[in-house]
Amino acid sequence: MFIKNMTQGFPTITGIRWFNLSVLVITPALSLYGLLYVPILRKTVVCTTLYYIYSMLGITAGYHRLWSHRSYNASFALQVFLILAGASAVQGSCYWWARRHRSHHRHTDTDLDPYNSERGLLWTHIGWIIFESDLKPGPADVSDLSKDPLVQWQHRWYFVILTVFGYLLPMVIPGLLWGDWKGGFFFVGAFRLTACHHCTFCINSIAHYLGTTPYDDKQTPRDHLLSAILTMGEGYHNFHHQFPMDYRNAFRWYQYDPTKWFISVCHYIGLASHLRVFPSNEIEKGALTMKIKALKDVQDSIEWPVPPQDLPVVSWKTFQDESQSRTLLLISGFIHDVSMFLDNHPGGPALLTRNSGKDMTASFFGGVYAHSHAAHNLLGMMRVGILAGGVETPAEHAIPPSQRLVIRANTSH
Repeated sequence: MFIKNMTQGFPTITGIRWFNLSVLVITPALSLYGLLYVPILRKTVVCTTLYYIYSMLGITAGYHRLWSHRSYNASFALQVFLILAGASAVQGSCYWWARRHRSHHRHTDTDLDPYNSERGLLWTHIGWIIFESDLKPGPADVSDLSKDPLVQWQHRWYFVILTVFGYLLPMVIPGLLWGDWKGGFFFVGAFRLTACHHCTFCINSIAHYLGTTPYDDKQTPRDHLLSAILTMGEGYHNFHHQFPMDYRNAFRWYQYDPTKWFISVCHYIGLASHLRVFPSNEIEKGALTMKIKALKDVQDSIEWPVPPQDLPVVSWKTFQDESQSRTLLLISGFIHDVSMFLDNHPGGPALLTRNSGKDMTASFFGGVYAHSHAAHNLLGMMRVGILAGGVETPAEHAIPPSQRLVIRANTSH
């Protein structure tokens, strides 16, 4: 689960991305030091939470849903807000991030997928970020991003922007407003950044391992509430991979997707427009297809009666002869061997034995007792033959012996 396919598709490590490794080691270490030795102020906790939400929205509503998938249009003010927020999460420039994410969608679960889940949970969560390898992202069209002036501006000045919004501003806000410079550095800065990193990485890791596949099971993306909570709503990943242009990750109203709610609020106040949604009919069609498939799996796991075409067709005389040695009942044209059911029959064994060789259709369907669906199902499992020509009277001619077939033995009951 953690590392897979060491010989098939697993990359050859060619180097280490030292900047990424430094950020992902030093930042958690600073967070731990702060938790152990720095006083925690309530205002700083609130600031940390709000700045965390700001950074995460930069990734989820900005890098992901706006620029990677173009699932809605944003005003220039909202774009600036989101692209600075995305830089504050210190996960690469928007251009770099979206380029790889588009490749991930185009080449999901293949060697051209930058965070291919087939390489293991550890690799998809963090390995692909800190190691250079011989596997490169597959081709993806980013011509729109290449022409986007704001995206290109952030890409050129990324390290300056991340320094200001990822490190300096988180420390300056609590430092200037209530004098908590250490809390700003260790909590609003380092702890918030650590949480942003690993919660976002969960989109690539546990969202491909944990949960269900309600829309399609050909690929690894899955839906789970825990993933959604950790990733600001991105955890309904099976839905997202099926309908990536939809601005929602959570299709149902009750599902947790704060990023969807943020975009909806922006639309309400005029900062976002052209929110793209996949037709509900097609979404429900995909969900129904998976339900039918699941039901088919259940159906295949259940033992069913022998199909009529596989049952022997027997004469009335054969039916009468064999009913002398075992308890056979005729119901709806089918001959049933109820010998193994005598002791379990709610009406007692005598009712069955004294009617062996008789047509009990009327009795079964309400003449004596209107049997339940369960009784009908159970009876079907006792079929051993089909009566040829219906019930005979003494005046009728018997079927020639050469045309008579022997009733199959009931080996199931």
